[in-house]
Amino acid sequence: MNLRLEKFDCKVIKILRKYSDEISRGALFIIFVWFGFLKTIGLSPAAELVVALMNETFLNGLSPDMFLIGFGWFEVLIGIMVLFPRVERFTFLFMGFHMMTTVMPLFLLTEVAWYAPFVPTLVGQYIIKNLALISVGLLLFARLKPMTKTHKISGEEYK
Repeated sequence: MNLRLEKFDCKVIKILRKYSDEISRGALFIIFVWFGFLKTIGLSPAAELVVALMNETFLNGLSPDMFLIGFGWFEVLIGIMVLFPRVERFTFLFMGFHMMTTVMPLFLLTEVAWYAPFVPTLVGQYIIKNLALISVGLLLFARLKPMTKTHKISGEEYK
């Protein structure tokens, strides 16, 4: 292999390893804050889906407008929290809950999410892409130090 290409490859990998957490946090921040804020001001293209899901669950007695605003602020909160490493465990708990709720239309609103088995609508694709957000969250969570005083994971000792 070309020596210059190998050096370039190593430099890129080194930079990405050094900044991948910050890049991932920034991406999650942008997605959660942006999409959440759109819900709070009534401009989200997902508003109809969120309200339809609300009506299919035990939350159907709530005001759709208030629920949408609250859900939007919950997303904004997750986006802000992801920037602060000290609250990561809470952030990922909230994010996990959020992701469980956002996947529900695949099962509860099948007419909106699927054209046919294994053929998602645009809404279904929008929901399925959340697998990428879940993966980014899991990668960040995997980098946490264990809460125990002394613990080994894959030969690394944390104190």
